[in-house]
Amino acid sequence: MDLKPYLLTFINLWPPFLFTGIKVEKMSKDYRHLVVKLKLRFYNANYVGTQFGGAIFSMADPFYMVMLLNNLGPEYSVWDKSASIRYVKPGKTDLIAEFLITEQDLDSIRTTLQNQEKMEWNRKVIIKDKNGELIAEVDKTLSIKKRDTKKKD
Repeated sequence: MDLKPYLLTFINLWPPFLFTGIKVEKMSKDYRHLVVKLKLRFYNANYVGTQFGGAIFSMADPFYMVMLLNNLGPEYSVWDKSASIRYVKPGKTDLIAEFLITEQDLDSIRTTLQNQEKMEWNRKVIIKDKNGELIAEVDKTLSIKKRDTKKKD
C-alpha cells in the first residue's frame, strides 16, 4: 500500500506537530515544495508569551529529509546530521517556514554521489512571522549516500 498520498494528513496529525501547533499548509505533489506554519497558542508560548524556541526549531526539523527521500528514491539513504538555530527576534505571531528542492539540487546530489561514497547537503531554513519579518534561521546538514544495492550471498 502506497502511503505517500496520506503523508500530509499523517504529518499534521502526528502528535509532536499536532500538540505543538505545527501544520504543513502546502505540499506539492512531487514533494519539492512545502510551507509549514507554527500557530501561536497558549500551549506553545514561552514564559513571556512568545513562540517557544523548541517549537520554532521543530518546525524546521524533518522536512528536508522527507523531501529528499521522496525525490531521490529508495536507492539513497538520507539522515539529518546536524542543525543549529539562530533566533533573531521573538515570534509574537504565527510563523511560516518554506522548504524548496529544485531539479538542480537533485542533479547535483546524484552527480556528487557518482564520484564519492557519501556527502553532506546544507540548507538554511528561514522562519518569518506573518508580517514577513525574520524570526529565526536554521542551518541544516543532511548526510546522503547511495545504498549498496548489491546482494550479499
